Amino acid sequence: MSQKITTFLMFDGRAEEAMTFYRSLFSDAEVVSLARYGPEGPGAEGTVVHAIFTLAGQRFMCIDSAVKHEFGFTPAVSLYVDCADEAEIDRLYAALAADGTELMALGDHGFSTRFGWVNDRFGVSWQLNLA
Repeated sequence: MSQKITTFLMFDGRAEEAMTFYRSLFSDAEVVSLARYGPEGPGAEGTVVHAIFTLAGQRFMCIDSAVKHEFGFTPAVSLYVDCADEAEIDRLYAALAADGTELMALGDHGFSTRFGWVNDRFGVSWQLNLA
């Protein structure tokens, strides 16, 4: 088996909500596998023990951590999306910025004629670029 690198996202009770939201934004998206905690725990019943999903052919894993941590997501690591056209970058930026935090407004930043950077409502950081 060849080695693979997969982005792993740890949530605090909102993994399935985030996964559903992200899948609504990208074509060629699907849930590959999903396991939930049962009544025996250790996580809250119904939350995600482990899930694998794809967005535009890219594989991701996510969980709802049963352990509370003093850290969350940081913009030091972000998901970078090259968008095919202005309609796509506008749509993705609006959706990801809704209830999130704008880090760089969508616009011309010199290195790109149309670029924006946001933390979404779950805290995951996204850089969007018009290719």
